[in-house]
Amino acid sequence: MRATDLIAFAWNVLRGYGSRTLLILLAMAIGVAAVVAVSAIGEGARLYVVNQFGALGTNLVIVLPGRSETAGAMPGVLVGKTPRDVTLDDALALKRSHAIRRIAPLIIGAGDVHTNAGDVHSGTRHRETPVLGTTAEFKDIRSVELAQGRFLPEGDPRHSAPVCVIGTTVAAELFGAGAGEMRALGEWLRVGDRRFRVIGVLAKQGESLGFNTDEVVIVPVAAAQALFNTSALFRILAEAKSREQIPAAKSDIEEIMRERHEGERDITVITQDAVLATFDRILTALTLAVGGIAAISLAVAGILVMNVMLISVTQRRAEIGLLKALGATGGMIRLAFFTEAIMLALGGAGLGLAAGKLGEVLIGQVYPAIPFTAPLWALFAAPAVAIATSILFSVAPARQAARLDPVRALSKR
Repeated sequence: MRATDLIAFAWNVLRGYGSRTLLILLAMAIGVAAVVAVSAIGEGARLYVVNQFGALGTNLVIVLPGRSETAGAMPGVLVGKTPRDVTLDDALALKRSHAIRRIAPLIIGAGDVHTNAGDVHSGTRHRETPVLGTTAEFKDIRSVELAQGRFLPEGDPRHSAPVCVIGTTVAAELFGAGAGEMRALGEWLRVGDRRFRVIGVLAKQGESLGFNTDEVVIVPVAAAQALFNTSALFRILAEAKSREQIPAAKSDIEEIMRERHEGERDITVITQDAVLATFDRILTALTLAVGGIAAISLAVAGILVMNVMLISVTQRRAEIGLLKALGATGGMIRLAFFTEAIMLALGGAGLGLAAGKLGEVLIGQVYPAIPFTAPLWALFAAPAVAIATSILFSVAPARQAARLDPVRALSKR
């Protein structure tokens, strides 16, 4: 029997049993769509994390107060809850490393930010907003862009001018400054008991790892120390001179801090690449695991194929007996059943891929910030598993059909 004859024979059988065909196609399509959609969600989460960390800057090394293996949680989350605070002098000492290009100390707090109440034409607008204390190097380390004005001035970070840089949301809410407007520049903000002149407005960026730069007020680090009455830093961001020098920068930081902290290793140094690699491994494993769970539905579809085909053998005894009486061998009968199973699998896989991609688009509309996209392996693996499952579970019906005695089959005994 030629391949074209096999395909034509299988097609006529599938058309002749329409309800059975639709049922199997639906089962296969659901399984394939589930694998595609679920793997797209997992891959989207992985890409989102990678993009978020990539937005932090390049060749980044982060210094956190406290040891990660003894803190019991993320080290340095609570200032003052570590064995020893990391100070501004500690941060400046890191510049001794030849592997580090620049450093940016960070202090983060919350402040009640007011416009100048004496300026009668602006009213008394205020809001709660994060206040970030840092230095001029923060702009280059984090690749921050400005919409208007300039960033914090360079100079000795121990001394500060009463200036600040604000996010676009803060500018809009406190000064009514829209796109292209310069209303905020030169105005005064009151943060706590201190006043700062606005010298710059950040370009709109949105959230990055849960931190919205559009709603932040950035002040010099010395001003933040006075504002929040603390000498402890929340983090130190360091930029290595190149990707190859990241390990050397990490080693230098650990050694310098150990010397300054009387031999104590009471900090945690993490690199951007290490964090990315960890998240990548976790989320890739999660995507594979969840995709594997979704693939179980393909096994269920395969069982349905087997059950329906076993019933089909009984219904088609006369047809099978006639084929064998006309000279069809057992191998031809088996091949006919396999062809039928493959055609069902291909049709179900095609419908499933279309449904999965549609689901991917719909989820992307609901969460546009996450790049939902099914990995290439899922687009190939799901149809392949569907075909393999169909063939595997059609073996028993095909063998049963091939063993039918033509005389008994035609006599319907």
